[in-house]
Amino acid sequence: MSNTDKRVWLVTGCSSGFGRAIATHLLEAGQTVVVTARRTETLEDLRGLGNACILALDVTDPRQADSVVKKAEELAGSVDVLVNNAGIGYFASIEESDERQIQKLFDVNFFGASNMIRAVLPGMRKRRSGHIVNLTSIGGLEGFPAVGFYCATKYALEGLSDVLRKEVAPLGIRVTTVEPSGFRTEWAGSSSEAETIAPDYDATVGEAIRAYHASVGKQAGDPARAAAAIARAVFASEPPDRLLLGNEAFEVAIEKLGTMRREFAAWEATTRGADFPQG
Repeated sequence: MSNTDKRVWLVTGCSSGFGRAIATHLLEAGQTVVVTARRTETLEDLRGLGNACILALDVTDPRQADSVVKKAEELAGSVDVLVNNAGIGYFASIEESDERQIQKLFDVNFFGASNMIRAVLPGMRKRRSGHIVNLTSIGGLEGFPAVGFYCATKYALEGLSDVLRKEVAPLGIRVTTVEPSGFRTEWAGSSSEAETIAPDYDATVGEAIRAYHASVGKQAGDPARAAAAIARAVFASEPPDRLLLGNEAFEVAIEKLGTMRREFAAWEATTRGADFPQG
């Protein structure tokens, strides 16, 4: 990005991981960033870094989402880019998942993003410009054992983003979903919760959970490089609708597309035969 590319960014979930990396990258690049987290004491080291505006935000509270966006617009004049990063993980088989944990996942990962989207849209519509970046996951394109409901929240956000993209494109607003694979964040560590797994699920769910936890601090993905990639995508003359991040994300996505294409073709006659006969 050049010095003339000045925008106001609002980034959620900046206490650690992707959110912190994105905020840090943008601030060091001279951007104005509204840096948010539920507890602002986790953000104190960012306060003196460039044009940072630190605000407390619980994305699950629609009134707080509206209030933070209004405050950001008062302080900085606009919110040009929203980065919906706030999210949590949860490990369990689908059968054994706790109802309260499922609700919490959706409250943060899906409804939290929805709250922020609806809060920024009035200003973006008025200005006929803006960019909404929703961090989903490669788990929003391909499901994995042990994180079924986490993947469900990301699939839901992908679907919402697809529709939103069509609704706001004529208004000058862009929507990009970001699908990372494994990055060195606390997603599988302190920002996740897990249930006890029944023996019948040990070879699938249990093995996956052990692998996730063993990968903490060893993942291939670099959050700083991811932050730079996201900024580069937003500033591109033609921003992508979807941005895969990480070798694994690319390989999983391409394999999924190939599998779907082959299966659709194999069942084409049955698929087309479901309509009323023509003629």
